[in-house]
Amino acid sequence: MQALFIVGVVALIIVAAVFGHLAAKKRREAMMALAARLGLRFEPDKNRDLANRYAFLDKLRAGSNRYAFNTLTGTVQGHNVVIFDFHYETHSTDSKGRRQTHHHYFSCFILHMPASFPELVIAKEGLLSKIAQAVGYDDIDFESHEFSRRFCVRSPNKKFAYDVCHARMMEYLLANDDLTIEIEGDVLAITFSSRLDPERIEPNLNRLIALRALIPEYLFSRS
Repeated sequence: MQALFIVGVVALIIVAAVFGHLAAKKRREAMMALAARLGLRFEPDKNRDLANRYAFLDKLRAGSNRYAFNTLTGTVQGHNVVIFDFHYETHSTDSKGRRQTHHHYFSCFILHMPASFPELVIAKEGLLSKIAQAVGYDDIDFESHEFSRRFCVRSPNKKFAYDVCHARMMEYLLANDDLTIEIEGDVLAITFSSRLDPERIEPNLNRLIALRALIPEYLFSRS
């Protein structure tokens, strides 16, 4: 009976591995087709250099064994963009003292801008942001009580935060409150909590470009 159980477990692991391989292959093929349609370059392999290059972004600093993969790069509507899947690991210990590894994946979209800016993070208000505020992590408030209620905004430069979060930007974000936005240096980035299906990549690339269009042009001439 025990032998049958072990065989069953092994069989399930093999089946899961096969399905995982097929799903990864299907995703690569879909992203390759998207890259061809958008005129972008596609690189499926792990890229630790890219992960290190953008490690100043909060979302890309989590955990260990960080790398980008399924990377799309090139120019869209005159903007230099980089889109990739991202992996990192965290670890925990179970009740028997055994170390467990947890793999995390999400999608990241980056647009390079013609000027450099201080850090600005705009994320949907949640339990972690409220805990951060309770221990003194400053959340910038705005005249729009609805926006301040739904979003946590932080930056070492409040003036820059107010410049970016003008009325039209706040209106757009209230209608797109699943976005987590980071600006730092010449990078505008949006990240998600999981990997997006390939068919959702182009619509979110368009949202990234829409966000860039909403950043006031006077900020670029001032920088």
